[in-house]
Amino acid sequence: SGGRDDLVGIDCESRPLTCGVVTEASQRIDAVVFDVGGVLLDWNPEYLYRRLIADEGERRRFLTEVCSPEWNSAQDAGRSWADATSELSARFPEHTALIKAYDERWEEMVAGPIDDSVVVLKDLRGTGVPTYALTNFSAEKWAVAKNRWDFLDGFDGEVVSGVVGVTKPHPKIYQILLDRYRLEPPRTLYTDDLAKNVEAARYLGIAAELFVDASTLRRQLIDRGVLDS
Repeated sequence: SGGRDDLVGIDCESRPLTCGVVTEASQRIDAVVFDVGGVLLDWNPEYLYRRLIADEGERRRFLTEVCSPEWNSAQDAGRSWADATSELSARFPEHTALIKAYDERWEEMVAGPIDDSVVVLKDLRGTGVPTYALTNFSAEKWAVAKNRWDFLDGFDGEVVSGVVGVTKPHPKIYQILLDRYRLEPPRTLYTDDLAKNVEAARYLGIAAELFVDASTLRRQLIDRGVLDS
């Protein structure tokens, strides 16, 4: 916190989203940045694997010990799906078909757009406020997603972890966004459904807010004068 007087006494363990760099709510917002998974798209491997592995315990083991979040995150960081599936299938040959499904049937893990959030995005675009995407996403699957859901192709700019080779919450990916699009942190509103990603953005001075639901996001944008009530 750099010894800032206004942060003295704040317990960052119990109140992480109040810590870090403080930005003024009255600051004019010039750009709005969206996370994608959990904010604009409803993605969950369960949507596919409920159909492939009927037993809940077995399915949970597969998604925590075989196709784990850490394994998937390596694709978000730039590893190719071909390498990911071949390496994992060599370790778990009995699960080869299920492992390949994670890649080949990826779209079935997306229930669809989070419609109310997409409406907020479209309303923002209607005002002329620049919108950006900052997302942990495989480069290959990002291309698939943009082809499938055209609202993802309308951003003024995007930073995709699988393309740049670094994932949130590493500070570098936020700095890439700020530098590439010449954004001023306190005038940039960022929404993400993961608290650790919001906190990382706030430490860089970005006006970040935790995504709860679309109506809360709309209220945050109204409160900052970005959208009309």
